[in-house]
Amino acid sequence: MDTVGWWSLVRFVHVAGAALWVGGQLALTLVVLPLARHLLAPEAKDPFTAAAGRRFGMLTAGVFLPAQLATGWAMAWHTGVTWASLAEPGYGRTLATKLALFVVVMAAAGGHGIAHAKGRAELARILAVVSLVGSLGVVLLATALPAT
Repeated sequence: MDTVGWWSLVRFVHVAGAALWVGGQLALTLVVLPLARHLLAPEAKDPFTAAAGRRFGMLTAGVFLPAQLATGWAMAWHTGVTWASLAEPGYGRTLATKLALFVVVMAAAGGHGIAHAKGRAELARILAVVSLVGSLGVVLLATALPAT
């Protein structure tokens, strides 16, 4: 067995950050928010869900996003990815698609926070679903990329 090297740690941070972020979205959507709607009184539900969303958004902006961007850029640099190579079939196009979907997910997540803050619950809900489904798509595309 090879030893765990520097690039293994970088990949670990990237994968762990993605798992925590997507897992957090799933946990909020499938566990925490349904329980809050079911167990909390109406006057307590909205402040709780708003606080949970705000806290997750702060973790995303302060921890998950910087970690994903830094480690993703570092791994791309390490493997010699260039703008031109993103247009090449196989690895390049899969990575380009993953990056484009990641941008869509971040835009949807940001839009969700704005829509929620402005009281546009239906739009916020749609953008949350787009963000979650897109995040799962990013993970799917990541699994299609060969390990480097």
